[in-house]
Amino acid sequence: MPPNHPIGVFDSGLGGLTVLKALKHLLPQESTLYLGDLARLPYGNKSPEVVCRYAQEAAAFLLAHNIKLLVVACNTASAMALETLQKQLPIPVVGVIIPGAQQAEKCTRNGRIAVLGTLGTVRSAAYHRALLHLRPSLFVLSQACPLFVPLVEEGWLEGEVPRLVVSHYVQPIIEAGVDTVVLGCTHYPLLASALGAALGPQVQLVDSATATAQHVARLLHAQALYSQAPKATHACFVTDEPERFAQQAERFLGYPLGDIRLCRL
Repeated sequence: MPPNHPIGVFDSGLGGLTVLKALKHLLPQESTLYLGDLARLPYGNKSPEVVCRYAQEAAAFLLAHNIKLLVVACNTASAMALETLQKQLPIPVVGVIIPGAQQAEKCTRNGRIAVLGTLGTVRSAAYHRALLHLRPSLFVLSQACPLFVPLVEEGWLEGEVPRLVVSHYVQPIIEAGVDTVVLGCTHYPLLASALGAALGPQVQLVDSATATAQHVARLLHAQALYSQAPKATHACFVTDEPERFAQQAERFLGYPLGDIRLCRL
């Protein structure tokens, strides 16, 4: 695969933009192609069979646009479809769960880790398995936080409402004496301030988006896939509501996303 081809990134919607932002920050020379499957979100309440089919269709779309590497920037799709995609596709495929688990295992001081995620990610137990594979002696607590995504997408990142919601979800984590918390959904980094305030400075937050970007950088180096193009290009496709996506994307990225095109899978 030519190294100047773009990195493909897909998510069910907006959350994967935190991975895209981390990739663009760490690898500014790399071109990217982002796909948000807004027409069929959320993935978190779908069956594994449906999520796998959606992921295959998204991957096929991006592959047709000549990507050199695929990042599954969705925790649910990473949990339910990553192995299938890795077997089927002729390019490297990276999910967000393994990098996040590896970073958390390195960070913990007392061996007690919590994972915050959607219902689908928590039910899959993907982080739990990944962490125990790395270190069987770890204590792992998984906490579903179904109200976090609506808070982020409505822009309620500060104030009394997010404070109360965050406090409710993290109480079992505080009681369990956890010292490391994995943000197991790509929306959750936007609530890092509220989470940090609730958990206290003794608890370290692990952002799977940053860990995934670092994993991609190592993979590009290992396979000699670093881009040599004089300028990086960036494109974005969505399956529904490009105007609304553009408005919300700026909240995730901190800058306008630019041209967003409507597509069908």
